[in-house]
Order: sequence, then structure tokens, then C-alpha cells
Amino acid sequence: MTTTSIVILVAIVLYMAMMISIGFAFAGKNKSSGDFFLAGRKLGPLVTAMSAEASDMSGWLLMGLPAVALMGGLAEASWTAIGLAVGTYVNWLIVAKRLRVYSQKIDAFTIPDFFTKRFGDKSKVLTTVAAVFIIIFFIPYTASGFSACGKLFSALFGMDYITAMIISAIVIIVYCTLGGFLAASTTDFIQSIIMTIALFVVIGFGEGAAKGFGNVFANVQSLSGYLDLFKGFDVASGTTGSYGALPVASTLAWGLGYFGMPHILLRFMAIEDKNKLKTSRRVASVWVTISMGVSVVIGVVGYSLMKSGIIPTYASSSAAETIIVDIAKVISSYGYVPAFVGGIILAGILASTMSTADSQLLAAASAVSQNLVQEAFGVKLSQKKSMLLARFSVIVISIIAVFLARNPDSSVFRIVSFAWAGFGAAFGPVVLAALFWKRANKWGAIAGMVAGGVTVFVWKFVVRVQFADTILNIYELLPAFIVGLIAIVVVSLLTKAPEKEIEETFEQVKVEIKE
Repeated sequence: MTTTSIVILVAIVLYMAMMISIGFAFAGKNKSSGDFFLAGRKLGPLVTAMSAEASDMSGWLLMGLPAVALMGGLAEASWTAIGLAVGTYVNWLIVAKRLRVYSQKIDAFTIPDFFTKRFGDKSKVLTTVAAVFIIIFFIPYTASGFSACGKLFSALFGMDYITAMIISAIVIIVYCTLGGFLAASTTDFIQSIIMTIALFVVIGFGEGAAKGFGNVFANVQSLSGYLDLFKGFDVASGTTGSYGALPVASTLAWGLGYFGMPHILLRFMAIEDKNKLKTSRRVASVWVTISMGVSVVIGVVGYSLMKSGIIPTYASSSAAETIIVDIAKVISSYGYVPAFVGGIILAGILASTMSTADSQLLAAASAVSQNLVQEAFGVKLSQKKSMLLARFSVIVISIIAVFLARNPDSSVFRIVSFAWAGFGAAFGPVVLAALFWKRANKWGAIAGMVAGGVTVFVWKFVVRVQFADTILNIYELLPAFIVGLIAIVVVSLLTKAPEKEIEETFEQVKVEIKE
């Protein structure tokens, strides 16, 4: 290993050591499963905002999105970013405060628990269905994070992909198992800062290496459709595509996913004061918009760097997901100080991945230990045993995710897009109905959750395959979200109205929100 590589490795090791130390620091603060999974509702506004967005963006921000922009132009990458920016703002605006007040009112500290208590489901069917969907979609989502870490170290140090991926997973498991939600949220806050530094250093170096943005855009202007938001250009095949109104609408639908993301919704539930959510909303919306914009521009700059031979020539979007890794390696070649800077950039990629994986692990673990074992199956556990089960669940789910992430050729962007659609369609309509429609009942919630979740699978693996060349080949979140919403309305109206006590609680929450 060269001296430069050692300097890079030192920067990354220092970062990982800091994450683990945070886990140890917060280990003693978890006195109950409620503390472990929701930090006792004590998060400050800044930590709430930045941990929510860091856990949201994942390795997708520093690996997936730049690759899509580099290999396909502005169309898909830009509309995806716009949809997510709008979705972020609207979610904070209309969902955050209501969910914080409602979840505290009914004493719920997981999303399945919130659904069950909101709709008065004593049978625990709603809890079981919600927990199953969390496990189904979060395990591959977590696997995509482990995969991103494996790609990072494999590309950088020539390490075996599996070995690199397992080492990264162990670090995440350690601080999650020790510190729980509070440690995850605190590390996510720190990771968001590192991600921001990484983005701006990379864009600054890329612009300089490409000899200015004027040269960057001159290079891509020769690619017909590359800068067109309604066309797009496939760099790998050299062909121009079409991006009409329907593809734009389906890509913007990424924003709908926010209403159903458990790891983001939990941040809303965990803030210490509902009146501080306005500050959180502003911070989160600004950070997301700027970071995604920079990420897309990095992809465009990457074409000029690739064309001039500064970074490798990529054959596909999946291969291009190492673009920031390759730029960091170039920066590191200029000396020891730049090598340390390169290490910080690579730590930023690691941070973006870890910040999502830790939140996903905790949400999936809560679904197993709290919602399935203790609530659905009725197993009574002491606080100590409940904590042990929670930590054991984190480890087991991590092992499964590591197994699923064993393929180094998997695309981070594609895995995330599928899991995002799954949560958005299964939970999003139910969350909105729970917060805004008093007449919604448990049967409607169950029907909407199942209909939305199943439609994601059907649309992804049947409809889009069979009708690949038609207007039906759109992002599965849009049709699945609509199907789920319709199912909630129809089934709720066809079945018995909620009990009077449930409706009274709904009205009380409306009053408390205005206070």
C-alpha cells in the first residue's frame, strides 16, 4: 500500500472510530425500547432536520444520482431531484407536526404502532402487515447501503468486495447496537456535514480539472439531448431518448415516497418540541435542494473528466457509481494533504451510506422485536430482555442484508428506487389518511397498505416487463400510490366507521396542532 493510500485510510479510520465512539457514548442512555427506537423524543431541531435528510439521501446522493446524470444527462436525474426536493418540503410542512402530536397523544414510538393505535386495531393485523412490509423493503434497502460501502473500498484499495462490505457493515452494526436511535441520529447529523464537505470539494476540483464550467457545458452540448430536460442522452450507447410528460410525472412521483418513509417519519416523532419543526423544515429543505443540485452537476462535470481521461470511461450507470471515488483518487495523487482531503471525501460517501443503513436497521429491528414479537405475537418481555431482543434483531437483519449485498454489480440507484416505491406506496397513503381523514378505518388502512405494496411488485416485475415499450413503463410508485389511496377510501366507506373514541382523539389532535 502506498503512502498516499495510507493517508486516505487514516482519514477514513478516524471517521469510523468517531462513529463507533458515539455508539459507546450513548449506550447507557437507552433505558427502554422506547429510548432505543425513538430517543425518548428528545431530538433538537437541527439534529432532527439533518439526521432525517442524511438518512434519506444515502449512498444514492454521492453514488447513484451523479452516475445517472453522467450517463444519461439531465432529464431523469433532474426530474428525480426536483420531485424529491418538493416532496421533502411538503412532507415537513403537512406531515411532521401532525405526526409528532398524534404519535405522542396515543403513545406510539414506531410506525406500525402508530397505525395500530390510530385506527384502534385490537387484532394487531395492521401491526403485522406493516411490520412485514418494513422487513421486506428495508432489508434490500440496507443491503444497497452495504453494497455501496463495498464498492467504495474495493475501488479505492483494490480490496476484495465481500471483505470490504462486511467490514463496513460491522462498523454500522456496532454503533447501532450500542447506541440505538439517539446514536444513529447524532452520527447522521455529523455525517450530513461530512457529505456536504465532500460534495463541494468534489465539484470545486472537478470544475478546475475540466478547466471551467464553460468547457464542461461545451463538451456536453455536442450530445444531442444531454442537457434537455425532455430528452436525455445515453452515453453508453450514444443514442438520444425521449422524456415526455408521462415519464416526467412518474419521475416527479419520487416525491410521494416521503409520506411513507419510516426512517424519516420517526424523526418527526422524535423531536423534543413540535414548535421547533418549522426550523427543521427550513434547514432540511435548503440542504436537500442544494446537495442534490450539486450532485447532478458533479455528474455533468464527470463527462468532461471522463472524456479528457482524468477519470475512467464507464460502460454503464452502475459502473459510473464510483465517479466520486475516482475523483477523490485523483485529488489524493497531488500529495499528503490532498490525500487527507480525498480521505474526507471518501468518508463522505461512507457517511451517506452509513447514515441511511443505520436508520433502516433500527426501523427493521423495531418491526421484528417490538411490532411482531411483542405486539403481534403477544410475547411479554422485561425492559432488559426487550433491549436485548432489539439489539439481536439489528444483528440478524444485518446478516441477511450482507448476504443480499454479495453481488458487486448491483446498482445502488435501482435498488433504492424499488424500496423507495415500496414504502411510498404501502405506507404513504395510510399516513395521509391517518392524519387528515377522520373517516378512515383499520380495514381501509389494511386494504390500502396491501394494495399499494402488492402493486409495486406487480407493476415492477409484470407490467413494466410486458409493456416495456408503452406508456405503462413508468415508475411503479405513481400507480401503486394511487391504487393504495383508492383502496383506503373505498374500503373505509364500505365498512363500519371508526369508534367514537377514535374520532374524538382525531379531533383533539387537530386542536393541539393549532396550539
